[in-house]
Amino acid sequence: MTKTNVLGTRARELAEQQLAYDLERTSAFPPLLRRKLDRMGASPLAFLRGAAPLFYDLLKENPDLGEGPAGEGWIVGDLHIENFGAYRPDDSEGGDEKTKRPAVFDLNDFDDTIIGPWRYDVLRFSTSLLLAGREMGVTGVVVLELLDRVLESWSRAAFDGEAPAAMPDAVKALVETVRSRSRSQLLEARTKDVGGKRTFIRGQRYMDLEPDVLEQVPAAFEAYIATVSKEEMPSKGSLAIDDAAFRIAGTGSLGGLRIAVIVEGKKGSLGGHIFDLKEQGVPSAAPLLGAPKMDPAERVVTGFRACIEHPANALGTSVIELGKKNQIPLFGRRLSPQEDKLNLPKLKVTELPELATYLGALLGRAHGRGAAKVKGSERWTKSDRDTVRTQAISLAGIHEAVYLALCERMRTI
Repeated sequence: MTKTNVLGTRARELAEQQLAYDLERTSAFPPLLRRKLDRMGASPLAFLRGAAPLFYDLLKENPDLGEGPAGEGWIVGDLHIENFGAYRPDDSEGGDEKTKRPAVFDLNDFDDTIIGPWRYDVLRFSTSLLLAGREMGVTGVVVLELLDRVLESWSRAAFDGEAPAAMPDAVKALVETVRSRSRSQLLEARTKDVGGKRTFIRGQRYMDLEPDVLEQVPAAFEAYIATVSKEEMPSKGSLAIDDAAFRIAGTGSLGGLRIAVIVEGKKGSLGGHIFDLKEQGVPSAAPLLGAPKMDPAERVVTGFRACIEHPANALGTSVIELGKKNQIPLFGRRLSPQEDKLNLPKLKVTELPELATYLGALLGRAHGRGAAKVKGSERWTKSDRDTVRTQAISLAGIHEAVYLALCERMRTI
């Protein structure tokens, strides 16, 4: 067999492995399989987003791709370029609106958080950046220059404590856009008035929950509320549930249980507040690092708070039963209208260098906050950064090949 055939065969094997994983992942909610495959088939970057377990399987199978420089602590685990976004950390009704924190831009998804080597986050983010190059309309030479900026600014932030520079124009524009969004706009986009109550609009975003899950929602929501600080909860209005639905969102998380809950809010105003309760399990890096002993939902809250100065609003935990004796841990948060991410194809090429430097610094700051093992002597050298870049190039090539193999396989499903 030629070397080309060996590479092609391995790509197809990994595509079948990913498909088997997605079949198992969506077994409780079969209609989500096609949705997930369609989302992963959009681009190599979208494939990477939905295939975090495969990424770590590759590192385990090819140890030379995961070896590298020191530094350890809480990591995101499923890091990629679209895991940065704008959100409002303080959306409570109490206090003066002028004193609340405005929308911020930071890391915002910690479902796969775990204590491990920083290089895993840096490597996964670097791979995603290389795969995003075409979506941003830049050449391979340019995207490699952007990666150098990421690695340099990450190192300065993680090891030297250097703060991120002022927000680049692309981030400023996003934050300014979302700051003007109101909760009523969020509600109008996702709900409708039925008999004086807000109900979720079924369709692309929401579908009905199974009856056995729906009947457990009040107790699960009450348990979640009990874990959230009073300062982060609405100070006015009722927390009585108006509606609950299965939320369809994300890529890698599709297939897991995700419950959207809307509560009454101010009586008669149809104001309402939307909460998200999301199933949590074993993080993707567990095959390399071992499964954490901490409760999965509590792990997400802990990692989020450890890494981010102003995390998302109303973080908490709960549990629900799916099938007999199958307890599903749930990570909860309150949805804010000030949530959005960068639109990669619409970014200006001239904005990218400054943006790359900024994203690297945000990641480095998060790692520095959640550090477990780091010493000044462990600061990454240029040779260390070059090693990570080389590994990312190899991983980007593998993901491109597996992505196309999966697309070919999707034609027969």
